[in-house]
Amino acid sequence: ILTPTVLQKLNKKTPGAGGEIQLTDAIDAARADGEEVYGFRFRGQRFDCGSKAGFLQATVAFALARDDLRDELESYLCDIVHSRQAAQ
Repeated sequence: ILTPTVLQKLNKKTPGAGGEIQLTDAIDAARADGEEVYGFRFRGQRFDCGSKAGFLQATVAFALARDDLRDELESYLCDIVHSRQAAQ
């Protein structure tokens, strides 16, 4: 759970590892200033949307959870998988 202080620290950070701005650096900076850090035990599926593959996985999972998209997307994904298997 991000406080306004953490978000302010994040806004001042420069890119670090992998050219990304690191949230953990902003949290550490806020803690160093005496800010309390809060957490939440999440149960469910998480995705690394900082990577291209993770972003696509999240997008597909989200679409498959929607009644208005599921059938058409499942059919499309099955077609792709079958085409790739047939080509091997």
